[in-house]
Amino acid sequence: MRPAIRVEHISKRYRLGAARADNNLTESLRAAAGRLFGRFRGGPAASANEFWALKDVSFEVLPGEVVGVIGRNGAGKSTLLKVLSRIVEPTGGRAEIRGRVGSLLEVGTGFHPELTGRENVYLNGSVLGMARAEVKKKFDEIVAFAGVDRFLDTPVKRYSSGMYVRLAFAVAAHLEPEILIVDEVLAVGDAEFQKKCIEKMRAVSRSGRTVLLVSHNLAQVEGLCSRALTLQQGESLGFGPAPEQVRNYLAQARADAVAAVDLRGHPRRGDATPILTGLTLFVDGQPATVARMGGALGLELSYALPRRPRDLRIGVTLESAFGVKAATFSPTYQAPHLLDDPPAEGVIRAELPAFNLMAGTYYLNLYAQAEGLSDAVEPAGALEIETADVFGSGRVPSAQEAVCYLPCAWSRSW
Repeated sequence: MRPAIRVEHISKRYRLGAARADNNLTESLRAAAGRLFGRFRGGPAASANEFWALKDVSFEVLPGEVVGVIGRNGAGKSTLLKVLSRIVEPTGGRAEIRGRVGSLLEVGTGFHPELTGRENVYLNGSVLGMARAEVKKKFDEIVAFAGVDRFLDTPVKRYSSGMYVRLAFAVAAHLEPEILIVDEVLAVGDAEFQKKCIEKMRAVSRSGRTVLLVSHNLAQVEGLCSRALTLQQGESLGFGPAPEQVRNYLAQARADAVAAVDLRGHPRRGDATPILTGLTLFVDGQPATVARMGGALGLELSYALPRRPRDLRIGVTLESAFGVKAATFSPTYQAPHLLDDPPAEGVIRAELPAFNLMAGTYYLNLYAQAEGLSDAVEPAGALEIETADVFGSGRVPSAQEAVCYLPCAWSRSW
C-alpha cells in the first residue's frame, strides 16, 4: 500500500532576528536547490543566529491511519504540520502528500476575518477544489456539527475562539479531504465538542481517509491513534505504536526533569511576555522532582519586571500527563494582598503540607500578570509522584480511577 504521507529527512531552519523575506524567499530558494541536487540531509549545527525547528525527520503514514504527533512545547510539532500543509517551505528534505489536504492549525488559519461564517464555508470548499454544489450538499451537516447557525451571517472576526474552532473543524472534517491535519486547537473547545471531534476523526479514518493529529492529551493519542511520532527539539525520538511512544515520552520527561528550571529562555504560550524567570521544586524540604503520594511539596517562583508594579498575580496548575487539570493554587485566592505593591524583582514561595494526587507524572503550568503584561509557561516543569500506602491500610488507590484521592472520616450505624 502506498503511503498517504511520506516525509523524508525534513528539516526547517529559521534565522533569528532576520526579516520575514529572508526566512521565506531566501530559504525557499535554498530549499529548492537542495531538493534539486539531492544533497541536503538534515543540517549542520545551528550558528548563534539560527534555530532548527525540525532536524532530519522521516516517517510514513498509511491511508486510513490516525497518527499522533507528541512532544513538549517547542519540539517542532506545529512546524511539521505547517510544512505538510504547504504553509511553510522546508529548508531541506521532502514530503509527499497523496490526496487533498484539510488543515486545522492555529485559530483563524484558513478563514477570512471580514467574511461571514457562511461565506468562509464556501471559500474553504473552493480552496479544497470543490464545486459550489458539492459544498452546498454538505452545508447543513457542517452547520449542525459546529452549532453556530445563529451566527452564520456574522463576520467571523466577531466569533469567539471556541466558535471559530467549531466551525473550522466542521469545515475541515466534512468537506472530505483525503488527509485531515489537526493541531492542538481542539483544546479550545469544551469537553462535549472535543468528544464530537474525536468521534468524527474515527469516522474519517474508518472511511479510508488519513488523520494526522498534534495533541498534548496523551490519553487522546493512546485512544485514537494507531501510531505516534515523538519529537524533541526538532528531532524524532521515535515512531511506532501509540502506547509505546507515550510510555517512551513519559520516561524521557522523567529523565529530563530538573528541580531548578531557568524560565528566561523557556517557550511561552502565544504572545506571552516573560515575567517569570525561575522555578524550583522542593519535596519534603529538599530540591527534587520525585515525591510520594501524600508527601509535602514546595515551590519557589522568581520574577522580574522592567519597573515596580502596583500588584502582581501568580497562578499555578498541575496537569496530568493525559491532559487533565488536576489542581490549581494561587495567592489570589488564599492571600489576595500578599503581592500588593511588590518590588520589580522577587521570589514567591508556596508550601503544600500534603497533596492528594495519585501516582503519575504531572506538569506545572505557570501564569503571571502585572502592569498589563501577562506570562504563561506551559509546562514549566514536571513532577513525578510515586505510589505510597497513604492510609496505612495495605491498599493503594489506583491512578486509573481518578487523578486525586480524598481522605475521609468513615463511620457506620450498626
